[in-house]
Amino acid sequence: MVMTTHEEKMRTVRFKVDDKPHIVVDPQKCRTCAVKACVFVCPANLFVPLDDGSVLFNYEQCFECGTCYLVCSKEGALTWTYPTGGFGVTFRES
Repeated sequence: MVMTTHEEKMRTVRFKVDDKPHIVVDPQKCRTCAVKACVFVCPANLFVPLDDGSVLFNYEQCFECGTCYLVCSKEGALTWTYPTGGFGVTFRES
């Protein structure tokens, strides 16, 4: 079996970034969240906890998996939609 490194896998991914994020984080709701599960489950590590208790989301390299939306325990803290047509992540064979 041939092992593939993370770097090799990432070379098969392309991101066409829209000016409008497809995921929006409500910082007020995040400040009251004790769990901040989005920070720990995002496979791309795009959620960053800030000193004020809120969370910064860097959508530019999002895999659009929806995991953050599924684990978020604060109703309305995340607004998740698919990127506008033609934008977002695409995968190709290595």
